[in-house]
Amino acid sequence: MIFTPPQNIATRDFTKKSVFLAGSIEMGKAEKWQSHESRLLRDKGLNVFNPRRSDWDSTWSQDFTNPNFSQQVNWELDALDTADYIIFYFQPGTVSLIRLLELGIHIARSKCLVCCPDGFQRKGNVDIICARYNVPIFEDMLDLNRHLLNIID
Repeated sequence: MIFTPPQNIATRDFTKKSVFLAGSIEMGKAEKWQSHESRLLRDKGLNVFNPRRSDWDSTWSQDFTNPNFSQQVNWELDALDTADYIIFYFQPGTVSLIRLLELGIHIARSKCLVCCPDGFQRKGNVDIICARYNVPIFEDMLDLNRHLLNIID
């Protein structure tokens, strides 16, 4: 099943592994890679936590006192903590500051898989932190998905 904010992730099928789709999401810059990835992983029998919210309003103030923004961030934090695996995709041409922060928070938890192609602004930083914590890093999503499906089976 695919979960997006603000759906309750506690209603997922607990007999199935879950994956959080972290990565480039910048409106107007990032491709909507989460849609394809969500369907692919769902079809493989996984719970998918996709943070791309269909009713996102870019006019919402990004302040903890804004209930919509707070709900979004807390949903993401809960899903990140709950997920069995976290896929990070750093798309070239994006900055992805929040996803870099999330990678830093979760890198040592042995549940991260990273795709960081040439052209991502902070690729060097991502490569170094992944090497330091022995986190698999891939140049494309096809290889990442093959690896993920191999370790889940």
